[in-house]
Amino acid sequence: MLQITVNDNNNIKLAKEDGQWMLNGNPVKFDAQTQSNGLISILYNNKSYTAVVENVDTKNKEMALRINGQVYKVAIQEPIDQLLASMGMDLKAMQKIEPVKAPMPGMILKILVEPGQQINKGDGLLILEAMKMENVLKASGPATVKSIKAEERTAVEKGAVLIELE
Repeated sequence: MLQITVNDNNNIKLAKEDGQWMLNGNPVKFDAQTQSNGLISILYNNKSYTAVVENVDTKNKEMALRINGQVYKVAIQEPIDQLLASMGMDLKAMQKIEPVKAPMPGMILKILVEPGQQINKGDGLLILEAMKMENVLKASGPATVKSIKAEERTAVEKGAVLIELE
């Protein structure tokens, strides 16, 4: 059984039992096929929908789907994820927080965080200028800024540790 969360608040249990799809314990008519053009054709309770995959995050088992012009954020928990969560072991929470490293050589233009600051996934950490382009390095997940190893207006090499997180 899959535990599916839509837009962070709508929880759905989806399973296939004896060839029949079950949605929250109720039988439903459901089929999904990927088309050659990349679209997904969905048949749900005799109604047809077309979905476009906007974004896929395989590490976190999340995706964004556009269905009839509306974007849905979908997170999927497989049985192993559910088992680990029931044992108090959340894989996302257990993932090691890596320091922020320079993805390419460049110049630190601006540091956007301070030591001790709480950050969330997607928060801007610093601006790195490389090849005459400004790149905002963002947090890959929730963390606390432990220390800042770089200074504004200094050059850095690829792989240099810029910010340590905890």
